[in-house]
Amino acid sequence: MPGRLHPVSIAIRDFAAIFGRMGFGVAYGPELETEWYNFDALNIPPDHPSRDMWDTFWVKTKAGEGRALLRTHTSPVQVRALEKHGAPIRVIAPGKVFRNEATDATHEAQFYQLEGLAVGENISLAHLKGTLDRFVREYFDASAKLRFRPSYFPFTEPSVEVDMWFPAQEKWLEVMGAGMVHPKVLENAGVDPAKYQGFAFGAGIERLLMIKHGIPDARLFHSGDIRFVYGFDEKPV
Repeated sequence: MPGRLHPVSIAIRDFAAIFGRMGFGVAYGPELETEWYNFDALNIPPDHPSRDMWDTFWVKTKAGEGRALLRTHTSPVQVRALEKHGAPIRVIAPGKVFRNEATDATHEAQFYQLEGLAVGENISLAHLKGTLDRFVREYFDASAKLRFRPSYFPFTEPSVEVDMWFPAQEKWLEVMGAGMVHPKVLENAGVDPAKYQGFAFGAGIERLLMIKHGIPDARLFHSGDIRFVYGFDEKPV
């Protein structure tokens, strides 16, 4: 039996192609992350719930070493990419993340996220909206529509929830979170927030696949069932 790419691998390849046509590169970071990159550098305060042992997989370290954890999101790659390449920059950062939570049809203790970051001069929410509009129209459907709702994330200001309209169900469905990169995050990454601005967004890859293909259970992605893998078309978008 010939081998096949996993659906998540196919999606990551498709995302890289779509955003590549908009000038975005691809960046990666470690899954075993430090507390600084996962929380502090992203303006997440010490009393944030995600720092609790019940929400995060913390890793034992030796005496004198900083705290380490399995990263809870791909946002640390924002800071690492800015430190390495500086601004201006446009990258996506796909990768696996970990949350200490119960597993059910819509949640897993490990899953994949798609992070996006664009930093430059005079970047605005309009650039974010245009970028995401093009993404959903290429990945889902040419008639796809998005809307922004005000929200809150420690690492963006202003922050928005991004909804997509599904005409078949006649309803809006939340697909990702986004916003303008918080000046403190730029500062922590060594970028002058007085000169540069940027936007960032994050979405669950399995969630996007579930929406696109009508998959009812997130646990199928990690079941190892070869019938599930063979049900996907590998033709790029």
